[in-house]
Amino acid sequence: MTTPDPILLGGAPGSPYTRKMLSLLRYRRLPYRYMIHNNRDGSAMPVPPVKLLPTFWFPDGAGGLQAVVDSTPIIRRLEREHAGRSVLPPDPALAFLDELLEDYGDEWLTKAMFHYRWHYAQDIDRAGSILPRWRNVCASEAAIAPLKAQFSERQISRLRFVGSNATTAPVIEASYRRFLLALDALLQRQPFLMGQRPGASDFAIFGQLTQLTHFDPTPMALTLQVSPRVFAWVEVMEDLSGLGAQDGDWLSRETAAAVLGELLAEVGRTYVPVMMANARALKAGADRVEAQVDGQPWVQQPFPYQGKCVGWLRQSWSGLSADDHAWLRGLLGPAGCLPLVGD
Repeated sequence: MTTPDPILLGGAPGSPYTRKMLSLLRYRRLPYRYMIHNNRDGSAMPVPPVKLLPTFWFPDGAGGLQAVVDSTPIIRRLEREHAGRSVLPPDPALAFLDELLEDYGDEWLTKAMFHYRWHYAQDIDRAGSILPRWRNVCASEAAIAPLKAQFSERQISRLRFVGSNATTAPVIEASYRRFLLALDALLQRQPFLMGQRPGASDFAIFGQLTQLTHFDPTPMALTLQVSPRVFAWVEVMEDLSGLGAQDGDWLSRETAAAVLGELLAEVGRTYVPVMMANARALKAGADRVEAQVDGQPWVQQPFPYQGKCVGWLRQSWSGLSADDHAWLRGLLGPAGCLPLVGD
């Protein structure tokens, strides 16, 4: 079944994945209806088995709607059902890099987003004060006070899944600073990760940065200190509906190493060892993930979804040609990323 017109989705401004998908829909010029209150014309919408943001509602084949979550496969579905202004590079090897960097944004940068928001007192206070109000801006202070406490406590309890704790905090914060420098260097060469037009990875990274650079006080101040360029890029990414998109605008293989090398090195330095340690813990049935990241200890609770992410990346890798593998090994090997694909 094809997607409805307009495309229906629900989310919230504080959800990086909601912001990822809204920006993507604008860039692709796909009509959509965005609902913060999870209703359409006053009618309740179907609820997904796992409540995540954003939630899309697609036809279920029986005249109704089915609630669907998970931004990465939704992007691929939209690609199949709507032509033009693709966010997936046509070169299979570059498409794999885009997928890898999208997962890095979705699964590693989100650690920084959750960490900063729920680790520092001023960030906790701001998030607790603002996030509950998005569903009811008319709510009284008396009504908001218990919601603020409940919401904050629930989110802080989830940090064990993300991996933010006293042991990992220095690793996360050092990685975010290096990431800002790497992205700043990239943006001095071209406006997007994938060239003169954005790929799915641009939208994934943008989504996390909407919170890190423009909402949470601690990482916002750090971003403005380290890279005003990245701060500006996030605002540009918000609405790319007016951007032209030509076939020749994609990143080329000839320039990929120079442009992406520093960012891929950061991926190999942090995201790869944590994802591999998580996969090993899941396979062993362990209740604790332990790794060395940049010479420092990393501990967290296993996260089954990220084990699936490794499997999906390896599936994509297995579908590439021998020539694609050879070229990618030359780029991913020095960056320390090959363990992720089983090489």
